[in-house]
Amino acid sequence: MKQAANIIGESGIAPFFRVANPDAVGMAPAPLRHGDAVRTWVSALAGFQKEALVLSTRTGAMWRLVSDEGGYLNGHDAAPCPLSFLTVGMISSYMNEIMALAARDGVKLRHLRLIQNNFYTMKGSMMKRTMTGGALPVELEVEVDCDLSDAALNEMLMGAVHASPLNGLMRGVLPSLFTLSRNGAQIPTGAATALDHPVVGGPKGAAPVPADTDLTLIERLGLSPQKSVTKGTAGAATSLTDEQDRTLNPAAICTLREDGIKEIEQHLYSPHGSIFRYLSEEAPPHGQGRAPDAVSYISAGIAFCFMTQFGRMATMEKLDLSHYAVVQDTHFSLGGASGGTRRAGSADPVETHVHLQTTESDDVARDMLDVSERTCFLHAFCRTDLKTKLKVTRQ
Repeated sequence: MKQAANIIGESGIAPFFRVANPDAVGMAPAPLRHGDAVRTWVSALAGFQKEALVLSTRTGAMWRLVSDEGGYLNGHDAAPCPLSFLTVGMISSYMNEIMALAARDGVKLRHLRLIQNNFYTMKGSMMKRTMTGGALPVELEVEVDCDLSDAALNEMLMGAVHASPLNGLMRGVLPSLFTLSRNGAQIPTGAATALDHPVVGGPKGAAPVPADTDLTLIERLGLSPQKSVTKGTAGAATSLTDEQDRTLNPAAICTLREDGIKEIEQHLYSPHGSIFRYLSEEAPPHGQGRAPDAVSYISAGIAFCFMTQFGRMATMEKLDLSHYAVVQDTHFSLGGASGGTRRAGSADPVETHVHLQTTESDDVARDMLDVSERTCFLHAFCRTDLKTKLKVTRQ
């Protein structure tokens, strides 16, 4: 199978940056319902490469991010895969809440390092319409030295997990909501739950301009170590086969730098892929906002993953899909510790406006949405009641 153009690698545009002119880009923010909201626009480039603009309503910060896939989807591996963004945002959020609880309670944490593994499944046949993406419990290991007893330390760390805004998408069942537009005209959805809201389109203004910074927000470090997982292969285009029964495993390691920025090393174990180093930092008063915050990475990951499923279906079934894009709104509470709510994190269902350019019929467009929602790992993450399994290792 011929590879699509490597637009990310060859365009000359910086792949990741804070946007210096968000007001001129022409993308309205999502309404602020619960303390934090993010609007994410993602547009297809070529193959499985995608670009995103991620706008925080709370802070006004806009970030330009890109995503690619590895050989398992015939990609160039020019940027992190979609699943890595949510993993990075999740571990960043956990670090935020751990540090906030420790500061509130006067607990000194030494040699703190978080190690997280996420797991997803893909089972069934695309042709038979039985293919379904799934999400499994998250594994979080906390390496730390502190003076708390084992029981007190476990209680604090589980409190941090529950305080994360992502807790709102993990706990309970939150089916996502959608609008669907074909060639610029809205059409009814099929099996996907309809969003009762006017269609939101993409940015209409100036091109995003990079803000000045000396930081490299995301960079590729090489291949991840080999790791045995239950199921999954890394062969060329294996994710494009009709019958699948795979387990996917992205992971991340998070530490705090001396300047307060979180450094996160993301590994893709299955399918076997690359290591990418991310930087993450919250906006004031909890940081300086020099890198994307946790919920911006989380929101980008959900939208990127959903977009991949449209590309997979169109490729596998040879459908006409000349262009596709989404505008996605995510609504979170503030962190229970970092935001001072003293409550478990909460969230609304993800709201997504799907825009397809295609000569296929309305019925085929609806089928594309239904299949993409059903096979998206991160929409499965939202509609599945999940827990985080905690392990504590004393340093």
